[in-house]
Amino acid sequence: MPGINQLRPGQTYVTSKTNQDTTRSGSVSRESSETSTTKGDSVSLSSEGRAIGQMQNQLASEPQFDSAKVARIKQAIADGSYSIDADKLASNIMKFEDELKDMQ
Repeated sequence: MPGINQLRPGQTYVTSKTNQDTTRSGSVSRESSETSTTKGDSVSLSSEGRAIGQMQNQLASEPQFDSAKVARIKQAIADGSYSIDADKLASNIMKFEDELKDMQ
């Protein structure tokens, strides 16, 4: 049986219980007002849930980091031209700490 994260709209799935000899099937529905035509369980997502799923898919398809920027920084470190602005670094660390405090 697929986990909840593997279910896709329109996908048919089958579940079974080991302590009872019953098998159910259903389908995943995209519209919250849509009625499942198959007997059994069904799942429907709200518009907010669909929007979150779309954002998750979009983020998953984007690169995790800028490889060109990483290469430039590596080269600057290697040739000794990379400089660190200590004031800017300290300011960003303090800003990050403040954001962490707000989360608690």
